[in-house]
Amino acid sequence: MADTTKVDEVDPLTGKQPRSVRVVLLALMITMMLAMLDNMIVGTAMPTIVGELGGLEHLSWVVTAYTLATAASTPVWGKLGDMYGRKATFMTSIVIFLIGSALSGMAQNMGELIAFRAVQGLGAGGLMVGVMAIIGDLIPPRERGKYQGMMAGVMAIAMIGGPLVGGTITDNWGWRWAFYINLPLGVVALGLISVVLHLPKKRSKAGIDYLGVVLLTVGITAIVLVTTWGGSEYAWTSARIMELTGIGVASLVGFVFWQTKAAEPVLPLHIFRSLNFTLMSVIGFITGFVMFGATLFLPLYQQSVQGASATNSGLLLLPMLGAMLATSMVAGRVTTNTGKYKVFPIVGSALMIVGLYLLSTMDTGTSRFTSGVFMAVVGLGMGCLMQITMLVAQNSVEMKDIGVASSSATLFRTLGSSFGVAIMGALFNDRVQDVMSERAGALGSQITEKSAQLDAASLAKLPEAAREAYQHAVSAGTHSAFLLGSVVAVVALIASVFVKEVALRGAGPAKGESADGAEGGVKIQAPIVEAV
Repeated sequence: MADTTKVDEVDPLTGKQPRSVRVVLLALMITMMLAMLDNMIVGTAMPTIVGELGGLEHLSWVVTAYTLATAASTPVWGKLGDMYGRKATFMTSIVIFLIGSALSGMAQNMGELIAFRAVQGLGAGGLMVGVMAIIGDLIPPRERGKYQGMMAGVMAIAMIGGPLVGGTITDNWGWRWAFYINLPLGVVALGLISVVLHLPKKRSKAGIDYLGVVLLTVGITAIVLVTTWGGSEYAWTSARIMELTGIGVASLVGFVFWQTKAAEPVLPLHIFRSLNFTLMSVIGFITGFVMFGATLFLPLYQQSVQGASATNSGLLLLPMLGAMLATSMVAGRVTTNTGKYKVFPIVGSALMIVGLYLLSTMDTGTSRFTSGVFMAVVGLGMGCLMQITMLVAQNSVEMKDIGVASSSATLFRTLGSSFGVAIMGALFNDRVQDVMSERAGALGSQITEKSAQLDAASLAKLPEAAREAYQHAVSAGTHSAFLLGSVVAVVALIASVFVKEVALRGAGPAKGESADGAEGGVKIQAPIVEAV
């Protein structure tokens, strides 16, 4: 072992982190951008991809395969980082993601593309977890808020710029570059991490919990398929959905039982003894539920009802994402300066409830300015919650479990988004079809028979009366979806009230705080980062 340095300590003269840590943070931001941009870019390129490769009937699997692999591998990557070392595990996930990206760009048919997207998703499962866990290793919780706020900024930029970048790449370079663009960015991130990031090597004597991995993977896969297929590919009461539900429940029950017996469990159940960790898991689930539901239905409403262009779909969300970015940065700074954070989950949940209710009041006469204000209120709420949930979750466990804590928080948010899109989508579709039947009769039912979501070209071809009926139907559908989101967000507010203001760990205790700031009396000590 070479010399050791405490890279997580702030320079007392400048108040800044060492340069090496800032370089690592740049690499982590690039990696976060890879994880967030991919689906946004690929979504824009999908019509062109289908035009060249065919296989329209398998189109949904291009996204589903990636989502399934990401969700199923997320907790495994977190545990592997805790057991065998964060750096090697994180770099491995980047390499797998880049291999999947290169193969996806070379795909010759839809079957190959789906398979290669699954490989890409396996790597992506480790990207987000790795970023958050490495920040957890390098930066004490007291200082971590402002850096996680930066990561929220990367997320917002990716969601706004993704469709624009995807359209530009597809139009000028071809759809294959939607995947190849990951390669140079990934190589830069790998190079920076390899040279600058130095963490202790770990080697667990216990083997990998293979049975736990299988049970968790089967359970998560079944749940995601139920939420993806339910109400679209299959009826909610169909035999296939019932079978998947039974398999998912049985696998997860078996997984929970096995985790009490395994020598090195994939998801140690003792972390849920922390009330704050459990509450943050609930709040993270609700945040994912609301955020991805909002990002799905807001552009649809603005394009169908307000006549906005689909080309700039990312810009339509600018009021929400801009507010989310600003609030997240402020929340991170305030948390770093004061060590206080309980106010943010409470205020954030309350703002989400109000904002979603306001969105539910939109109709065919709502102006873009008014809807923008409503979106900004939701964004302010999400900005208070996005990174604080991860920060408090990490602060609620011992350092040895920080990877598992990061992956669990990410997993609950992912599952929340899956449920949000499915449940809000089912409610939206049912409401649209009902209103179309009421206002346009048999023609209305025929128009929305296959899909309640029409693209701009299909909408332009409709007769004037049918188009007006569809605009009213979309307004009614978004009303129901956002009203449901507002009700669900009440759960996050209730959970926030019970959060305990446990002192954040730091390089040194704040005035009036003991060094034992973690829940459960964990002794806090600045981690030593060693050059390897």
